[in-house]
Amino acid sequence: MTRPLRLGTRRSALATTQSGWVADALRARGAEVELVEITTHGDVDRAPLAVIGGTGVFVSALREALLAGEVDLAVHSLKDLPTAPAEGLALAAVPRREDPRDVLVAAGGRTLAQLPAGARVGTGSPRRRALLLDARPDLEVVPVRGNVGTRLRMVSSGELDAVVLAAAGLSRLGRLGEATEVLDAAAFVPAPGQGALAVECRAEDAEVVAALAALDSPADRLAVLAERQLLASLEAGCSAPVGAHARLQGGALHLSLAVQGPDGLVRRTADGPAADPAAARALGARTAAELLAGPLAGAADALEPLAVPAAAGTARPPAAVGGGALEHTPDRATAGPRPDPESGS
Repeated sequence: MTRPLRLGTRRSALATTQSGWVADALRARGAEVELVEITTHGDVDRAPLAVIGGTGVFVSALREALLAGEVDLAVHSLKDLPTAPAEGLALAAVPRREDPRDVLVAAGGRTLAQLPAGARVGTGSPRRRALLLDARPDLEVVPVRGNVGTRLRMVSSGELDAVVLAAAGLSRLGRLGEATEVLDAAAFVPAPGQGALAVECRAEDAEVVAALAALDSPADRLAVLAERQLLASLEAGCSAPVGAHARLQGGALHLSLAVQGPDGLVRRTADGPAADPAAARALGARTAAELLAGPLAGAADALEPLAVPAAAGTARPPAAVGGGALEHTPDRATAGPRPDPESGS
């Protein structure tokens, strides 16, 4: 690089850890990198995400800084990123993906099967809520907000019996050892893009585009393209429970999904060639079309936001459990990213 790079990042511990990893990877290739912390709307508004939801809750401030020339690149949790492209910006790198699975952190070292009936399990994600209740309808799923540390303290303090978080977030923070169970991705299907990072820059900045290309993982890019195309083709709403996980297997792309429809949880698997990005997108689009022509046919509200009730026996609203926001929730019209309000967590 002929100039120092200014890397835009959110201020949370997880965001700065993720951005620091990208910065270190660029420094190892001879670049000089400075982190520039930016506060987003989702970081300061403590209202429920379903209320403040809309494309850009955790993304737009970083993108505005990029377009204004205040930073040269920005790092997002990929599942925060709207599926529609942003004019003037390029998704220049999808680095090597961390473990995309969810984990349970439970008191007493329990697994999901070992939790007692009526156990209080915290999550802000309608996808995780749907999957939890599919596996254990006897649980009480409690809506939470807050960063990783806040959620873990809810368990250690006894406020909750368990929480569900992303393995990637705990791993990046050096806290994966606190997980009591890693949930199988085939049954507890992750959010599209979970565990992956997205590095954006100005499309016209050829020098930065070229520098970031060295960080790109082609196999992980293909996988998340299939997942995000499924999401975009379904036009899933800001709280629609949609899980999608793609992986390369024997030269093909294997896609698993779980969608909460009007008649319950719909599960599917599909396979397609892993030839190029167009093939990955085609797999996601074809799978979505089959869903909309089959189990989701005529169900106009199947992917609309689902209400997540406040904790039973309390008067507090959903936002009252926990602290800061962790993931942007887009509106339906923009076919945005996964609704899990737990970016990387």
